[in-house]
Amino acid sequence: MPKDKISKEIEAKFGNRLRSRVNGILIHDEKILMIKHLMGNGKIMWSVPGGGMYFGQSAIVNLKREFFEETGLDIEVKDYLFVHEYLAAPLHAMEHFFRVEQIGGELTLGMDPELYPDSQIIEEIKWMGITEIQSLPIEALHQIFWGIKSLEDLVLLRGYFNFGNNSLK
Repeated sequence: MPKDKISKEIEAKFGNRLRSRVNGILIHDEKILMIKHLMGNGKIMWSVPGGGMYFGQSAIVNLKREFFEETGLDIEVKDYLFVHEYLAAPLHAMEHFFRVEQIGGELTLGMDPELYPDSQIIEEIKWMGITEIQSLPIEALHQIFWGIKSLEDLVLLRGYFNFGNNSLK
């Protein structure tokens, strides 16, 4: 299948290299803040806010920036939870997950400044409960959500994970 414009943009900006990413798990009233990403060729992925790290900035500074860019919210970074190795060629990332709390801002759909305005991949932002997350097709969810039975499961994870990766051999 030929690649569409978004797929080409994602591969050009983020693909074929190892990236370090930071992600924030924000839970409020038994719902987690989720973002719907367009992945190209009709594929979508729901995940938590986060993104790539800039050289010379700490993980906490990067996460605060990414969270604000995508959601309009100011956060306080709390606990370091776990690292997940995301590998679905051409994308490969070491993703660090933190528990975060909102300290300000107003929820609004943001954008990815690394992408052109006509190639944005952030489509929707939404508070979701576990039942709604579990009702989504597994291929539309970030791998960290594949086996959880409650939102509490996410904040209890510790260590290194590579849920369902397509490893390169």
